[in-house]
Formats: sequence, structure tokens, C-alpha cells
Amino acid sequence: MAAPCRRMAGRSLLQFLSSFSRTSVSNSGFRQFSSTSVCRGSNQAQHVEERASSPWTLMAAVCLQRLPVISAESNPIEQQFRDMMIQMELEKSMLSDHELRLLDDAERLRRMQAGEYDSDEEEDRRDQEIVLAQDLEDSWEQKLNNFQPAARVSDSEGDPGSLQRCLSDSLLLLVERPVGSEKLWMLPQTEWQRGETLRETAERALSSLPAASGFKATFLGNTPCGVYKYKLPRAARTESSVGTKVFFFKAVLSDASAPPATESPESSLLWVTKSELQRYVKPAYLRKVERFLLGF
Repeated sequence: MAAPCRRMAGRSLLQFLSSFSRTSVSNSGFRQFSSTSVCRGSNQAQHVEERASSPWTLMAAVCLQRLPVISAESNPIEQQFRDMMIQMELEKSMLSDHELRLLDDAERLRRMQAGEYDSDEEEDRRDQEIVLAQDLEDSWEQKLNNFQPAARVSDSEGDPGSLQRCLSDSLLLLVERPVGSEKLWMLPQTEWQRGETLRETAERALSSLPAASGFKATFLGNTPCGVYKYKLPRAARTESSVGTKVFFFKAVLSDASAPPATESPESSLLWVTKSELQRYVKPAYLRKVERFLLGF
């Protein structure tokens, strides 16, 4: 019995010493990890500095959208569905207050013609002006006949520089900017400056347009909705400037009463529909923009 007990005691002592050695090794490993994380942090800071000195120019652009002013025309399926809903409303709906009033007036007229009308009921309403439901309908009909709806087509349909065109569609703002030796149509954009966020850069890109000084826009978030990268022409490239990265931000024109930005199609500012974009912008640029024009 004594020998097994000594072997068990010796084994427990060996297990304790081995666990103590593993703990010390793990502690030394933890100290080594912390020094590695410090090195990693310095590497990240160096990476940020390298990006700041990158040959790519950072820019922010604003996708300014004018929402439809009037509702679009219904297609045949929508028209059939609307007619069906009107028919269901007529068949299943309960009588309105006006319809109940029509029935009440008809019942009172029948009783007066049959000699069953009580004059005491008229005494209670003598001091009040009696207006029948039919009189109300006649006045409403007269107002409807005098109403003249506004035209759905404006006089500026053929002027892409006018904000008052394509009233049933959404419009997108385009500006003309020089890129190298040529001029291209694109969304309003400007270069990012140190100390400002990309959204602030996009807001500055819109406010810096002289023709859009009266516009009031509501930006939809602080995060870019898309990005586009392009290289400058070879003749315009340098070691410190190879190309541009553009970050897009969406905005909605909140002041629809703003005056038209331009008066002639030859101006450097246009309002176009989604189907008209391909006439003005490059195909590669259009593919990037169409990704965030859902529901446009």
C-alpha cells in the first residue's frame, strides 16, 4: 500500500509542476501578443499615411433627384384594377353620412306629400337654415364644372436645362466638367479636403454650383451609396496624380419652387430622366450610377 501511495503523490507533484510551467509559458505568450499588437497599430497608422499620399484623388459627388410632381398615367392593368376596386366599394361599402341624409330628405318629402308630416318637427327647425342634401350636390357639381385642372405637359418639355419638365418622372442633375482635354457630363462633384467628411464634400459640391444656389436638398444618409474609379488620360497623368475615386451620395430636392437653373440646352447644367442618361454620360460611369438608382 505504501508504494502505490508514493507513486500517486509523486505523480500529483509532477502534474502540479507541469501546469505551473504551462501557465508561465502562456503568460510570456500574452506579453509577446501585446507587443505584436503595438507593432500592428503602428503599421495601421503608417498605412493611413500611405493612403493620404496616394496618387488617387478622393472626390465626393451628389446624386440630386427631383421627385415626380404629378402622378404618372395608369397602364391598362392599373386602370382595370382601379375600376374593379371602385365596383367593389359600391357593392360592399356601407352608406355614408351624405347618403343617409339623402334618404332622410326623401322620407320627409314623402310624408309631407302624404299628409303625414308633423308640423311640430318643422317648429324645431324654423330658426335653422334648411339645406337639403340635393342642394349640396348641386353646389358641388357647379364647383366641379368650374374647376380647370393644370396641364400635365409643361412648355419646357424640350428643354433639358429646365426643372419644370417631365413632371410625372424623376429627374437627375448633371453638370459638365473638364476631364483632361475633353468635357464630360457627370454628377456634381468636388475634391475632398482635409478636416471634412465625404458628405460635407458632397454638400459643398452642390452649394458651389452658381446655377444651383437656390436649391435646397435633403441628403439621404451619411454613407456613400456607390463609388466610381477612373484613370486620367495618359497625357494628364503624373507620379502624384494617376486617377480619381468618386464616392456618391443621394439627395432629394426639397424645394420644388426653385427657379429653373438654366434657360438653354447648351448650358452646363441639365435635368435628365433615367432613360436619357445614356445620351450624356460614359457607359462605364453609367453602369456605376445605375446601381443605386433603384426606383428612379
